[in-house]
Amino acid sequence: DSKPLIGVNKSYSEDITRYMSAKQKARLVMPLLKYMIPLFLVYLAEYTINQGLYELLFYKTWLNQSQQYRWYQVDYQIGVFISRSSTHIFRIKKLHIPTLIQWCILIFFLFEVVYTFIPTIWITLIVILLEGLCGGSVYVNAFFTISENVPRKYREFSLGVASIGDGIGILIA
Repeated sequence: DSKPLIGVNKSYSEDITRYMSAKQKARLVMPLLKYMIPLFLVYLAEYTINQGLYELLFYKTWLNQSQQYRWYQVDYQIGVFISRSSTHIFRIKKLHIPTLIQWCILIFFLFEVVYTFIPTIWITLIVILLEGLCGGSVYVNAFFTISENVPRKYREFSLGVASIGDGIGILIA
């Protein structure tokens, strides 16, 4: 093709998937479904909560509705940050567990929007933090496991394909 860039590390293996047929690539995708499906489901639930239900959660407190919404987003991002930063300390191999918890949180908030049974914003903030922890942990553990287990020559392709799972979940939400 072209001359290599100066300073590029030659110790990596080239991603050979660009020379593979569609059928060969499809065979690489099948083992990734165990990561893509949880990513799809967790992001579908997450974005449904964050973009569809947060704005309907309002409590009589010192914060007005728009301030509460902003704090929900901050709280959620703190949970995501913690979970994505802790993969070397705490690994989750069974991605279906935080995915299931995320869907329980979606149902919980859906019932809260309809029936308003939570007495204080603090309970909501704890559940939102848990939502961020679940979503972030599925994301980081899926991609970390792929980067560890997929041979280097297929890794870039595999990481790119796996990201389709969360992208479709976000799109549908």
